[in-house]
Amino acid sequence: MKLVKTTIFSAIITFIRTASGFVAGKIVALFTGPSGVALIGQFNNFITIVLTFANGAINTGVVKYTAEYEGDENRLKQLFSTSLKISVYCSAVFGSVLLLTAPWCAKWIFDGRVYVNPVRVLGVTIILYSLNTLLISILNGRKQISTYTVVNTVGSLVALLFTVSLVYFFKIEGALYALVLSQSIVFFVTVGMIVKSDWFSWSYFNRVFDKGMAIKLSKYSLMTLVSSITGPLSQIFLRNMVISKLGIDSAGYWQAMMRISDGYLLLITTSLLTYYLPKLSGLHSREELRHEIFFGYKIIVPVVLASCMVIYFLRYIIVRVLFTKAFLPMETLFFWQLLGDFFKITAYVLAFLMLAKSMTRIYILTEVMFSAGYVLLGYLCVDYFKLSGITIAFAANYFIYLLVMLVIFRRLIFAK
Repeated sequence: MKLVKTTIFSAIITFIRTASGFVAGKIVALFTGPSGVALIGQFNNFITIVLTFANGAINTGVVKYTAEYEGDENRLKQLFSTSLKISVYCSAVFGSVLLLTAPWCAKWIFDGRVYVNPVRVLGVTIILYSLNTLLISILNGRKQISTYTVVNTVGSLVALLFTVSLVYFFKIEGALYALVLSQSIVFFVTVGMIVKSDWFSWSYFNRVFDKGMAIKLSKYSLMTLVSSITGPLSQIFLRNMVISKLGIDSAGYWQAMMRISDGYLLLITTSLLTYYLPKLSGLHSREELRHEIFFGYKIIVPVVLASCMVIYFLRYIIVRVLFTKAFLPMETLFFWQLLGDFFKITAYVLAFLMLAKSMTRIYILTEVMFSAGYVLLGYLCVDYFKLSGITIAFAANYFIYLLVMLVIFRRLIFAK
């Protein structure tokens, strides 16, 4: 699978997902304002954390070992069967926990605002969400990029349909329900696509639980668990801090800025997930790894740099088109956020090596350190620079992260 081919398919996913996401965001902004955008951001981060627990944080491991075991049906059957059982068991446990603790979770997420029922619905449907994520990871690992593209496209369109319908009738609470239900519904589409695959057989999923395979997956589970919790958790803490110091509208401006950032970077992050993780997992010599990293930089860095410059100069138009006049104060966030995005993606090209090569300790250490550092810098910078401080902290944190990645992989990058 070539990077250019993967990037083309990623571009299709990105265009549809970004377009549908921005249309949904526009609807949310029109009907709920900055405060609604902030609360939806909180719930989205919470879903990310819960889903990580609900599928045992095995997705990265599933992608890696599916690619690695290509052609070995026995091992693939052990992998898929064990992964399915882990996802079902973990979903049952954490779904039950959500149902029991829904009032407390709602109070924490929504800053005292009572939206208990969306949390309860999440608890009931989390198993479908978890299984859909598992199946998408299998598609990724098997390099079925066309099917992967279709599934992600359907997911984006379903999310858009749910968001527009539910926000129109139920405002903020409707948007929260849309976040929960859309990916659960897409599970049935994903199953239909996989069943039609030429490799599919139910025998891939009915083996007994394999302890050895579970231990292998646990190495990646720990890394995924840490990254999937620390990132969203740091955003929840920072968003609550912004709400308490600057007000909920300011938190909405920041969330809107992150939506723009996530939207245009989706092409790059999707390419990294669908190409680099399977590709790097299959490379072993230093020369091959170095060549692949530099080849990626030649394509990715110019694209990110050009995107940042275009978005910065069109920032006023972008805010007006994607949101409303009420969001114009977020214009001050663009420079530092885009600079941070550039540092982030440049660092991620190297950071994916830690996942591909099971560098568990250093990966966990850097994730925890820089998530904590982001929160600390956020608190300090907001005190001095007000709302702009949150994006200044973001840029500074990822600049330091990039430097650390260069130090960790200096022998690979700077080898003669």
